[in-house]
Amino acid sequence: MPPVFRFAPSPNGHLHLGHAYSALLNFDRACETGGRLLLRIEDIDAARCRPEYEVAIEEDLAWLGMAWETPVRRQSEHLSDYRAVLEKLSALGLVYPAFESRAEIARLVAAREADGPWPHDPDGAPLYPGDAKSLPADQRSRLIESGAPYALRLDMMAACRRVAGLTWNELGEGPDGAHGIVSARPEAWGDVILARKETPTSYHLSVVVDDALQGISEVVRGQDLFHATSVHRLLQALLGLPEPAYRHHVLIRDGEGRKLSKSSLSTGLRELRKAGASPASIRRLVGLNQVSLGVSKTPP
Repeated sequence: MPPVFRFAPSPNGHLHLGHAYSALLNFDRACETGGRLLLRIEDIDAARCRPEYEVAIEEDLAWLGMAWETPVRRQSEHLSDYRAVLEKLSALGLVYPAFESRAEIARLVAAREADGPWPHDPDGAPLYPGDAKSLPADQRSRLIESGAPYALRLDMMAACRRVAGLTWNELGEGPDGAHGIVSARPEAWGDVILARKETPTSYHLSVVVDDALQGISEVVRGQDLFHATSVHRLLQALLGLPEPAYRHHVLIRDGEGRKLSKSSLSTGLRELRKAGASPASIRRLVGLNQVSLGVSKTPP
């Protein structure tokens, strides 16, 4: 079977140089290995994702000289796939509803920190501090029936007891240079959100399901998602899904070392194209002077 790669942007803005770098690395890998390249539109955020951005994404990628298989998978069209695996995790007793608002969670964290530092996840967000896991079943049911908003969280301790010794094969490198066989540490994320009342999935859940359903064999993505791979490996193990290899690459940053934003017009592909940039010059800007497979190199 040929290897399968994917580029999976969210249509909540226009692409910038960082997206171009990741997309071209996936395209180059597919060309080099005789593999397949898929485009996936991660549009579960109905409030921010827009059809016009999806059109612009495909225009920018085609302008870069990329080609991909069709039809394109749109997450918003496959919500039943995510509901099915969420029900499977729920049947294992690994999912519970939490009813605190963001403001209430912030107050709980502040109260916990009065007694000392409260743990944070690898992205810097405080771990869930509430006690919704201990709510009686009848109280949970009453809250849900009342229409109260809630998030469905993974019982991380119970999940980790079911699977141990998780690793992944890192073909690129993490922010601290980790490569090869990397030990997963999903417990560092606490009770992550898997879905919300209004949306039957989250990034963590949908990306794992989509990669499995689409047969992705190598995930090429930025180092900002390196630590999230621990959660993804846990979900794969719990659901009996195949494990792809991972190749995390450095991020393209601005002159002050910050991660690029979709609001940064100076690095937007559409703005650069209007200013006269060519696909070849975009490759040079991101450090791909020619077709390059070295995802761990630092772009200029």
